[in-house]
Amino acid sequence: MSLSPDAPPPAAHRLHRAARFEDAVGGVVERVLRRRGWRPRVQTYTGYGADGWVRVLARVLLTPPGTRTRDINGRRGWRQFLSAGVARVPVSIDVGDRRHEVVSARGGYLDVRLDVDLPSGWATARLSVDGSKWWDAPLRIVNPAARLGVVSDIDDTVVITALPRPLLAFWNTFVRQEHFRVPVPGMAQLYAQLLAQDEHAAIFYLSTGAWNTAPTLTRFLARHGFPPGPLLMTDWGPTADGWFRSGQAHKRTELRRLLAEFRELTWILVGDDGQHDPDLYAAAAVGAPGRVRLVAIRQLTAAQQVRTHGTPEPLPERLPSIATPEARAPDGFGLLEMLRTRGLLTESEQS
Repeated sequence: MSLSPDAPPPAAHRLHRAARFEDAVGGVVERVLRRRGWRPRVQTYTGYGADGWVRVLARVLLTPPGTRTRDINGRRGWRQFLSAGVARVPVSIDVGDRRHEVVSARGGYLDVRLDVDLPSGWATARLSVDGSKWWDAPLRIVNPAARLGVVSDIDDTVVITALPRPLLAFWNTFVRQEHFRVPVPGMAQLYAQLLAQDEHAAIFYLSTGAWNTAPTLTRFLARHGFPPGPLLMTDWGPTADGWFRSGQAHKRTELRRLLAEFRELTWILVGDDGQHDPDLYAAAAVGAPGRVRLVAIRQLTAAQQVRTHGTPEPLPERLPSIATPEARAPDGFGLLEMLRTRGLLTESEQS
């Protein structure tokens, strides 16, 4: 469901056996929970849109009677993974002056593009599974006058997680609470300066992390002064085509989609050198000449490189044949200073 708006729908094909097994187990769990009185509800995520359309992101979950929104969104650590997504549930979406009827997909996920005219800024879509209770989904509507978009990785770019070191990744994701997580120094300040280049600029956070962690990450970003924006996460587990989903493929697909949806924007892409971001961003710049204004990479130390992907050898420069500037530094303060030194921020943008 993460296709470019110009891409044809995927051809129907038989699900991979891992996905069929997961769906069969999910069906048994759903029947048991429904017999115990559990009912569908909607967990909403921040979506986005532009003139004439919106992308609404949410998930239909089975929850016990009396479950409140804060009970779901307030879960931390391993508890946020204790959820039962439910497919094939009809969902009503009210946005603008129109109502749309959609159906949840595998895992209970909703990722739908709807035709609607909304003013730029922040808006709200309202979702319901039965019409008796509604849940609000924030929407970032990009101004038609915008000319700049920022895409930021999350893990080890804005929050120090040391992924994919298995034990530490498990601890950070399933055990550690949000207020104990540590932001990468200077990144919030860097993003404030980057967005100051265009009063209508929008930021999108792109991660290979699971959707279950989105509420926690949203609180983390707000707590540490990061500008608000949609989170584009993924789902762990089997896919329609295999046992495991590809984080690189997820990022590549979402980058292509953003470039296709916002053709009038040029982009600043921010990531780190521990999870293939330099290669992915270079490929995006090559595939869309003139659309990527800058690539900014947070450099991990040799020790961090060993923990994340097992090699301390330095990464080569990734953009030798195109005109896209690239900056590398250990944190946001270093990146900001490099951009100022190289004249990539004007005096008015530095204030």
